[in-house]
Amino acid sequence: MTEGPSKTLETRTGLPDALRVLLEDYPRESWESHPNFDGLTRFWLERHLMFREILARLQTDAEAMLDRRIAPRAYGQRLSRLGGMFLNELHGHHMIEDHQYFPMLSGRETRLAAGFELLDADHHALDGHLNALADAANAVLRGLGAGDATDDTGRLHAALGGFAPFLDRHLVDEEDLVVPVILKHGPDLHG
Repeated sequence: MTEGPSKTLETRTGLPDALRVLLEDYPRESWESHPNFDGLTRFWLERHLMFREILARLQTDAEAMLDRRIAPRAYGQRLSRLGGMFLNELHGHHMIEDHQYFPMLSGRETRLAAGFELLDADHHALDGHLNALADAANAVLRGLGAGDATDDTGRLHAALGGFAPFLDRHLVDEEDLVVPVILKHGPDLHG
């Protein structure tokens, strides 16, 4: 049984059962074959995949730097580019969801309003983690400029590893709540 709605992003292991009602009718394995699985849904899920992939790349790059398998300058350039993209794109994605998609979807499925509130709370919790990641990445970049960023890179690597389960928990829960609503209401959402 999944944990109750009072659980935070850092402590829950899945959506509460009361928020999984549509997932039972629209299981993951049926999503792509559903007639209401359109380009917007595919794009949205691809964005989630992109966030997971960039985070994994940031972790792999930090490991390569710690193992001296990448030149410090190349690492700094990649960290700056990928880290900035990750933070900016994730923040923008959350803003659109909070201000446009979640209110619209919650209006279509009022019984799931608590789920959209939970996802919104996740976004605020993730902001704190993202700020910490930005601080850690900036420390690495400063260290690289000063000639040694080994300790800072180790701290960034640990922060990325600690953040990954929170991001994945949020993305999985968000997908499990949002996609079934879209599949159920399909064309009605655009009207």
